[in-house]
Amino acid sequence: MSDEPLLSLVGREVVIDLRSRYVVAGRLQSVGRDHLELVEVDVHDLEDTTTTREVYVVQVRELGIRPNRARVLLSVAEVVAVSALDDVLPG
Repeated sequence: MSDEPLLSLVGREVVIDLRSRYVVAGRLQSVGRDHLELVEVDVHDLEDTTTTREVYVVQVRELGIRPNRARVLLSVAEVVAVSALDDVLPG
């Protein structure tokens, strides 16, 4: 599988759905074979809120990313979906 679609998102704000209860939003810094590096990152635990994944993602699109981490490395094996933030459809 080619990394080209992911590489085209480097430098852009993205939203990443993980297999777990987490959603991550931040600026994609780099793409590695086994990991994605993001900066200015909001790591959001859906169990800490009553908001659904879909509502949270739309809120991030409308209000912007509120970082709670400077830098995060994500395991590619945990990633379900990666979207450019500006590809998220408004609510």
